Amino acid sequence: MSIDNFIKSGILVKQDTSHDEISDLLKIVERDLADSAQTEISDDWQFGIAYNAALKLANILVRASGFRVKGQGHHMNTIAMITFILGSHKNDDADYLDTCRRKRNIVEYDCVGGATPKDVKELREFVIEFQKEILIWLSK
Repeated sequence: MSIDNFIKSGILVKQDTSHDEISDLLKIVERDLADSAQTEISDDWQFGIAYNAALKLANILVRASGFRVKGQGHHMNTIAMITFILGSHKNDDADYLDTCRRKRNIVEYDCVGGATPKDVKELREFVIEFQKEILIWLSK
């Protein structure tokens, strides 16, 4: 599916953003990165918080590109936009985040203990690197 197809289907709508909106989203990423490192909460919750930081970074890409994702499958479609905006070389990153999305759904809605300390560490490291990439992308 192309960006045009996402627009035609109503999943993606054109909508301007502001410096303040992007700044607020970046602050959420910082907060969630810090909160996801709190070892007194469960691995599942740490994972969910780190996932939220990653999702916010993907949303920054969408919003800074002049779009907003709408409707069902919001998380999945926001993640899909990564490759459309940054290029096909980011397919592995989008696939990884989609895997994290599914794991987050399991630990959020279905069962306890689906995320391991390794999962949390890996996702947090991904978010830190993705954040650096997004900040460079924004500066251009």
